[in-house]
Amino acid sequence: MASTGGPHPPPEGGSGPDPQTPVLRINQLDAFELDSALDQLVWNQFSQCFQHFRPGLLTPVEPELKALLQLLLWKFTVYPNSATVGQSMMNLRYHNTLSLSQRYRALSRRQRLGLALLTIGPRWLMERSHSLLLSLGLGLGGSPPADGGLRLGLRRVLSLITGLTQVANLINFLVFLRKGRHPSLTERILGIHAVFSKPQAVRDVAFQYMNRELLWHGFSEFLIFLLPLVNMRKIKTTMYSLLYPLGVGEGGEEGVREGSAVWKECGLCGEWPTMPHMVGCGHVFCYYCVKSHSIADAYLTCPKCGVEVGEAKAVKLQIEMTDIQAR
Repeated sequence: MASTGGPHPPPEGGSGPDPQTPVLRINQLDAFELDSALDQLVWNQFSQCFQHFRPGLLTPVEPELKALLQLLLWKFTVYPNSATVGQSMMNLRYHNTLSLSQRYRALSRRQRLGLALLTIGPRWLMERSHSLLLSLGLGLGGSPPADGGLRLGLRRVLSLITGLTQVANLINFLVFLRKGRHPSLTERILGIHAVFSKPQAVRDVAFQYMNRELLWHGFSEFLIFLLPLVNMRKIKTTMYSLLYPLGVGEGGEEGVREGSAVWKECGLCGEWPTMPHMVGCGHVFCYYCVKSHSIADAYLTCPKCGVEVGEAKAVKLQIEMTDIQAR
């Protein structure tokens, strides 16, 4: 039997890939997204190696460097294993549909090379198209009048080819959504599609476990929705007033003078009051504490006694000076 051209083809026994098992569309699309993210990550890591060099050093050769990095990834992933990095993470692998065998067949050498050419080549050509057009004299300026018609025709042909390619990709993607195979036009041209690398294990989840998980997720989402609507400060104040009846506070400023410990602690932050103010009860608050909480809560109440906060008034303390006789 002729060799497929791969260095280490996967086993073809019963434990190998099964081409007859359909692959979910989301798995194939996720593999493409992972490959794109990996390409971007590799390029970011590579460009950071030159961040201390002259700015714009890599710009003239950026398309070629990206193509080289993608070629290295292809050399160590698709060429030996018939699978990209994203496919390996999704337990997928390319299968040669041109083979008449019902078993799994790895990609041939021609298919591997074609996959690299049709994947890396168009990206490089897209990024280099502007420079190539200028080098061929198809730019916006600098063209002699005699060759203007020919160059304009070539430019229109290139635009037509680009548009037809995009339409073909769109039609191929719609067919993929319908049938579930060949998410890219390259796979359809080369005659390859993704299959599972290993047989999918059947997961038997108990009904009680699923019921408990669904119930907990529903309850947690309900709490996430409900808690922001509950005024926890007011509930705390109400509970505090029920457990500890009001002892100080009815007397206004007189109550402050009677309870020497009241004005030594802010009713909100618990620290020594800074610029002490009263709000209609016998408790003292920092000016910034009561103002900020009043802005956040229009119906703010005193956390100590539950009285609704009114206009903040500065506390006036009387300090008595006594003469100390020496000896």
